[in-house]
Amino acid sequence: MAEKKLGDYIINVKNIFKTFPNGVKALCDFSTNIRRAEVVVVIGPSGSGKSTFLRCLNGLEEIDSGEIIFDGIPLDDNKKNRLKIRREMGMVFQLFNLFPHLTVLQNVMLAQQLVRKSSARVAKSVSMELLEKVGIDDKVDSYPSQLSGGQQQRVAIARALAMKPKVMLFDEATSALDPEMIGEVLDVMKTLAKEGMTMICVTHELGFAQEVSDWVIFMDEGKIIEGGTAEHFFNNPQEERTKLFLSQIL
Repeated sequence: MAEKKLGDYIINVKNIFKTFPNGVKALCDFSTNIRRAEVVVVIGPSGSGKSTFLRCLNGLEEIDSGEIIFDGIPLDDNKKNRLKIRREMGMVFQLFNLFPHLTVLQNVMLAQQLVRKSSARVAKSVSMELLEKVGIDDKVDSYPSQLSGGQQQRVAIARALAMKPKVMLFDEATSALDPEMIGEVLDVMKTLAKEGMTMICVTHELGFAQEVSDWVIFMDEGKIIEGGTAEHFFNNPQEERTKLFLSQIL
C-alpha cells in the first residue's frame, strides 16, 4: 500500500472488560489506540471477541469496565455523548439490514433526513453521489429483494457513508456473500482506505488485510495476542498462537 500520513489518535481504548450474562468473557483487559486515516484489520478465531470489540466501540454493547474515548468524547452514560459517537461511526454488518419496503435510494436517504435533518433534495444528491461511488447507481429504484448480496452490501456501505462518519466499522462485511460477490465489496472498501477513511475491519479476507491494512490485530479469548504491520504480522509473527492460527488458514 502506498505511503500515507496517519493522523493523531481518534480512538483510545483502555483496559476494557466485557462479560456476557452467560459468563462468557468476551473482552479481557483490552487496550488499543487507532489513528485518523488508519486501516486496522482484526482477525482471529470465531468467538475471540472481534465483533464484540466493534460493538463496544459505538455503544451497541455495554462494557463492564475500562474506558473508550472517541475523538475526545468519552463513551459513558451521557446520552448526548453516545449520540455524538453513534453519528460519527458508520457500521456495516455481516447482514445488510436494509429496509425491504424501501428502494435503494430511499434506504440511503432515510437516516440523512431523520438524523442529520437533511432536506430531501440534499439527501438525494448525497445518496446518488455515493451510490455512484459504490457502483450501484443503476439500481436506485430497485428494492433489496431484487439485488444480489454483494449489491445489497454496497448499498449498506453507501448508507453508512451518507452520514459522513469519521470512522467506518466493518463487521465481517463479506462473510455472508457468495465468493464471486466478495470482490466487489472489497473493492469499495479498498477505495475508502485509499481515500483516507479511518477503518476498523473484522474480516477473514487475509489478502485484503495484506493489501490494505496499516495495522493488524490478532485476537483470541478476548485479548490481543499480537499486533503489527501486515508485513510483520504475516511474514514474521512472534507469538506461537499467531503462528498456529496462520498455519491453519494460509
